Amino acid sequence: MTEERDNTIQPLYAWRYTLVLLVFALLCLTLLARAVDLQVLRKDFLQVQGDARHLRTMEMPAHRGMLTDRTGKPLAISTPVDTIWAHPGDLLAADDRIDELAGILDINPATLRQRLGERRNREFMYLRRHVSPGVSERALALDLPGVAVQREYRRFYPSGEVSGHLIGFTNIDDVGLEGIELAYESWLRGAAGSKRILRDRLGRVVGDVEQIREPRPGRDLALSIDRRLQYVAYRELKSAVHNNGARGGSLVLLDTRTGEVMAMVNQPAFNPNNRQAVAGDNYRNRAVTDSYEPGSTIKPFTVAAALESGSVRPDSLLNTHPGTLRVGAHTVRDIRDYGRIDVTTIISKSSNVGAAKLALEMPADSLWNMLAGLGFGRTTGSGFPGESAGALGVQPPRSAVERATLAFGYGVAATPLQLAQAYAAVATDGRLRPVSFVRLDEEAPAGEAIMQPQTALTLRRMMEAAAADGGTAVRARIPAYRVAGKTGTVRKSMAGGYADDSYVAWFAGMAPASDPRLVMVVMLDEPAGEDYYGGQVAAPVFSRVMGSALRLLNIPPDGLEERPSLAAGSGWQP
Repeated sequence: MTEERDNTIQPLYAWRYTLVLLVFALLCLTLLARAVDLQVLRKDFLQVQGDARHLRTMEMPAHRGMLTDRTGKPLAISTPVDTIWAHPGDLLAADDRIDELAGILDINPATLRQRLGERRNREFMYLRRHVSPGVSERALALDLPGVAVQREYRRFYPSGEVSGHLIGFTNIDDVGLEGIELAYESWLRGAAGSKRILRDRLGRVVGDVEQIREPRPGRDLALSIDRRLQYVAYRELKSAVHNNGARGGSLVLLDTRTGEVMAMVNQPAFNPNNRQAVAGDNYRNRAVTDSYEPGSTIKPFTVAAALESGSVRPDSLLNTHPGTLRVGAHTVRDIRDYGRIDVTTIISKSSNVGAAKLALEMPADSLWNMLAGLGFGRTTGSGFPGESAGALGVQPPRSAVERATLAFGYGVAATPLQLAQAYAAVATDGRLRPVSFVRLDEEAPAGEAIMQPQTALTLRRMMEAAAADGGTAVRARIPAYRVAGKTGTVRKSMAGGYADDSYVAWFAGMAPASDPRLVMVVMLDEPAGEDYYGGQVAAPVFSRVMGSALRLLNIPPDGLEERPSLAAGSGWQP
């Protein structure tokens, strides 16, 4: 009986054993088939699907070029910052923790949820750009799905509002919007690179796959300005605008040898590092973009045109009695009756009658040709964005009134930069050089000859008289240095004519007068105090800034040199 049972059980065990083997063999075959399907037959498709979920192409931002002053001091620097972004759909899956993230990023939770919901079907959304490393570390520490950090650059301006109008600024994407940043955008901006990376399910980078393109950083640019002089100019102009209750002001300082802008400031100013509370109107560089009638600062060029035309000599006398001159239906006036004066006195006393008589006695197109040659009515060629060409008639004025008023600065408009360039031509023996905001490492161009060297020398001697005792620019004097310059006070134009109580005060000058190295133009817009003449409010700014500049640049004094005479026989040739 027992023997029969054993014979029955043995086949049963053998059958079970065979069944198990068959099952395992079938499973192995199934796994093998699946492996062949995944690894061979559908490899490309699955690879694409996997890459779509984890492989990304990541942009590598390029470092923007640095802006420096002429000595290498930084004026604009790009610093690395973190930007936090998210995959909206993934982040919404952790809705219960969004409030924590919103608190770290200083965002209203309801606003954040609304933004995520609106972009649910997208794969990328900025949460907060340009945050500190501490903020990004706290955000990542939450370990939320879809939240990640990428590296960007933010522009920083060490000199703040001292150079704000000149340097300009960039937007959040590091693209130049104003000033030098905009003018040299293609030079400063680099080319972004790219690489392929692997991300995990939370969106975090877990590895680099390959470098596609190396980032190319932007190129550095050395500007012509000297940061020391820029600060002095900013301080003194700001003080003058405040003390005189002026609406605004501008100052331009040029190197006569090269045409380089050594300093350029405006008021009111703005800080490019913090622009949230600044009105957009304050962004523009008024020294370049805004033009004004230059008033009596034009008179030296009127004298130059008269000398060049041969209608007068430096020792010629003009009768300005009784201090008025009737021209058509209009009357030209001086502040008092100067009587018979020489040409130098027209500049030193700023005689409107004398200037008008010069203009009426010389050929009709002489003064217009002189002003056009000196750059009035066209841009300086500096390349600064938004530069104004000012205003000068397209042809010489024909009426006596237009010729007379043009002689003392009405009917023409110029920017402070244009006027500085024109005065620089007088300082360089009559040659008009291009203006540059970039440091010139090579020899500057000689410039175009606009007037004879002897005429320019004569003008410099005459303008020295304006800063001498009894002149209109006594407050422009600088201890130990000779100064040549001209004041200007002009009523502001308005609808229907000129305002009775709104003025623009000017001073344009150069030093050392014996061999001018620097030229400066100071303009105050609508000084509101009792003192509003250029010699009262603009000339002192010139004195303080130019004095500091001469000392900082180690330019030797010339105050002990004997001033040459302008009397007959002084060597002047028409």
